[in-house]
Amino acid sequence: MTRNRQLRVMKFGGTSVGDASCIRRVAEIVRNAAHDSDLVVVVSAMGGVTNKLIEAATQSEAGDRSSVEAIFTALRNRHDMAVNSLVHAPEQRRAVLRKMQDCYEEGERLCQGTDLRRELSLRDRDSISSLGERLSAPLVAASLMECGLRSEAIEATEIIVTDSCHGAADPCMEATSERCKGRLRGLLRRGIVPVVTGFIGATPEGALTTLGRGGSDYSATILAAALDADEVVIWTDVDGLMTSDPRAVEGACTIPEISYREAAELAHFGAK
Repeated sequence: MTRNRQLRVMKFGGTSVGDASCIRRVAEIVRNAAHDSDLVVVVSAMGGVTNKLIEAATQSEAGDRSSVEAIFTALRNRHDMAVNSLVHAPEQRRAVLRKMQDCYEEGERLCQGTDLRRELSLRDRDSISSLGERLSAPLVAASLMECGLRSEAIEATEIIVTDSCHGAADPCMEATSERCKGRLRGLLRRGIVPVVTGFIGATPEGALTTLGRGGSDYSATILAAALDADEVVIWTDVDGLMTSDPRAVEGACTIPEISYREAAELAHFGAK
């Protein structure tokens, strides 16, 4: 990290990391941006993964073990396919697969506990739904390593401190800023690109929390504020704010200009 280089936080959503070919494009974007900026990358889960994890959690509460097993088998196959396509160095591939195996085992254990109790706590729902980002970040970091960038996957539980409102936690910015500067700036000074899990944080006691659906954008802005970054770039599959959801409304178009206040009001009333 050098004084004459800007610090940018770049966030990539679920469609941007949806499969191996998408992640390759992300790696190319980051590699190009790294020529003239210090970078912190924030990633979402692969598209659709969080919904599947929440489905697994609710099916566990209902006692449907076969559905839960099918969901985890499909998730494992999808991520393993991406690892095998993206990560060619044997040692690096083994390291990524070990991290992923830990996530699968944690998810299965949490779902088994929910099944036994027939009750899904908010804390367990957060932990299960967080697994998508925790699978995605090591994969993106390894992909950056493959294209010649030094990178390290960071779980946001280490650096984003929140209150204990599971499912919609708020950040404690003073503590978050202290941890971000201590953990991330050291990596940046050594020329390492941190790849941080979006959507999640942890209480001061270490209990995992989530920032609410769509929380990875929030994660990126939290990190940017904590690090005094020069810019936040949100990569997604549309060119900007739109008049409505293009998946639901034919003829939706990009809004040419909007103030921060107007955008905040839209977000307050539920716009994505």
